[in-house]
Amino acid sequence: MTLPLEDPVLIFAVLLFVILLAPIVLEPLKIPDVIGLIAAGALLGPRGLGVMERDSSIVLFGTVGLLYVMFLAGLETSMSDFKKNSTRGLVFGMYTFFIPMALGIVAGRYALHFSWATSILLASMFASNTLLTYPLASKYGVTKNRAVTIAVGGTVVTCVLALLVLAVIVGMSTGELDRFFWARLCGGAVMAGGAIVYLFPALARWFFKRYDDRVLQYVFVLGLLFLASFLAEVAGLEAVIGAFLAGLALNRVIPGTSALMNRVEFVGNALFIPLFLVGVGMLVDYRVFIGGGKMLWVAVVMTVVATVSKWLAAWLARGSFRLTGAETLLVFGLSNSQAAATLAAVMVGYGVVLADGSRLLDESVLNGTIVMILVTCAVASLATRRGARGVARAELSGEDVGNETALEERVLVPVSNAANVEELTSLAVSLRSRGNAGQLMALHVIPSEGAIAPSEREARRLLDGAVKAAAAMDAVLTPLTRYDYDVVNGIKHAVKERKVTDLVLGWEISSEALGRLVDKVLARCAATTFVYRPVQPLSTVKRYIVVVPRGAEREVGFLYWTSRVWNLGRNLGNKLVFFAAPAAMAVLREIETRWPLRAEFYDLPDWEDFLIVSREVKGDDGLVVVMSRRGYPSYARGMAPLPSLLNKYFDRNNCLLVYPVQAGVGEDETGVFHRLEGFGNIEEMGRMIRGLFHK
Repeated sequence: MTLPLEDPVLIFAVLLFVILLAPIVLEPLKIPDVIGLIAAGALLGPRGLGVMERDSSIVLFGTVGLLYVMFLAGLETSMSDFKKNSTRGLVFGMYTFFIPMALGIVAGRYALHFSWATSILLASMFASNTLLTYPLASKYGVTKNRAVTIAVGGTVVTCVLALLVLAVIVGMSTGELDRFFWARLCGGAVMAGGAIVYLFPALARWFFKRYDDRVLQYVFVLGLLFLASFLAEVAGLEAVIGAFLAGLALNRVIPGTSALMNRVEFVGNALFIPLFLVGVGMLVDYRVFIGGGKMLWVAVVMTVVATVSKWLAAWLARGSFRLTGAETLLVFGLSNSQAAATLAAVMVGYGVVLADGSRLLDESVLNGTIVMILVTCAVASLATRRGARGVARAELSGEDVGNETALEERVLVPVSNAANVEELTSLAVSLRSRGNAGQLMALHVIPSEGAIAPSEREARRLLDGAVKAAAAMDAVLTPLTRYDYDVVNGIKHAVKERKVTDLVLGWEISSEALGRLVDKVLARCAATTFVYRPVQPLSTVKRYIVVVPRGAEREVGFLYWTSRVWNLGRNLGNKLVFFAAPAAMAVLREIETRWPLRAEFYDLPDWEDFLIVSREVKGDDGLVVVMSRRGYPSYARGMAPLPSLLNKYFDRNNCLLVYPVQAGVGEDETGVFHRLEGFGNIEEMGRMIRGLFHK
């Protein structure tokens, strides 16, 4: 066997073992995986031991991984948080662009003695950054924190500006900066951005409605990712900008709790992103460290200026936005790593030959850039890991205080029809709070007087389907089989024994039969009950129209069902459009102020005005109707025939009936409603509401 390796099977096997062993070896040393993968690439690459070349396959996988990083950043960005922090992201983007630009120009001109054009291009490389350590923030579950949102927004701003500087400097150096340059760049950017942001979500909804095959859906999403990247390149921008825009555009069509999102994250984090990091490591030339001279001086200056300038930007952000120490460290870690735009700039600059025969960026800058990438990635990984841990501990500490009176979520999904098992399970996962250590259960009740053997086989088939559907969404589901003389009685005993807080029922029977079943369940079960009729996948719903009856705020279970609907909007990224009477509306608006999400509010003075709501429901909307049990404050006569009306007039919309938990229902008065009593208005929520409404 000769080196470098030429057998593609052996090369791929070596790469897989590198990806496998790097975290295992480095975990005891508390060194992030990112550093290990880059170091492994440097060791095995052509400038290290020469085990393998950085050939076209490595470049291909690396390109996919680079685009994947930006795509995942867009997908995992909470749009409500992104809009809320858009101004902060813009301000931080200016900090993290202009500070490195200023320091970089001075260092390039007076410390390295480069020309003005080279110094400006060098400074733009310091200004840009790649969200290389974003997977670390995702690993610790802090991607919804304001620090991450600010860093992501700042990355978009600074990358766009840095790549714009690259285009201008190269255009000046090659004589292409004519009067039509700005028109071509701006026009192309607007057209490409508009196509990605407005056309891609519509295409995705159309495709997901017609094809439910998970493999086809994943390939379709991957195709959109690369199409967006190509459109950005055609427009004169860098491909990573298109990848990020594609992630933002598909954000609401690929919910974070969906099976598709789980597959996108898994493939990227398991294969493409690690291969990209290994490929970056292969560019490292260790001789820079031992050769001394100009190359070492350039590498040191570039690394110090890039790191110091990014820290100054994060420090200014701390003062401007009142960030905590951990959040400041997290912002610095996410914004310090150099890779994507930096590599693009140095390779483009290295390839530009000036009139005197010299290069715009010479070999010393090329090697210095590789060293800078290695060091900044190492520093960024350590900072991100430490900052993410601190933020996660702070959030968990806050949740612990809030959960002293909060409920542990226990969601039960009775299953009897294979056609809707996956959709019911998806809804159950979407209703849960992030980070809640509760249970997700599926139940099949076998009537004791029926044919036992066929029923047991059917139970196994249905429950296996529910387990697989939950696993695809990275959730653990416990299957339950119960024998009982009556289905409702079996559900009742399961609710009582398992201390169930949320009950999710399917709506696959006639309206009359549904009414009888729901009445029996409501009369015997002390749990917030959801009756769901899926017509299209959850991911394709644009908005949820939530109809709240008069007096709902006086019900014991008001806050609990509200928190479930809030979870639905946050987990799926949908807008919630509330129709409610003034008293309930005041409480809902106050909740929205404290826990923001995309929401609109409209008055519904009386339940008889339900037809007003019907005019607002569109084809891609879901309808959520809050019901009540007979004899309770928000019950209205028009609720009884509502399932029939929904089946008749809203047969193309997903419909969800919500029955709040009530005191006095069922036999166990120490259960769910007992914990909820006394929280009838916004001023009395106290600690409990912090446990119900996740960040």
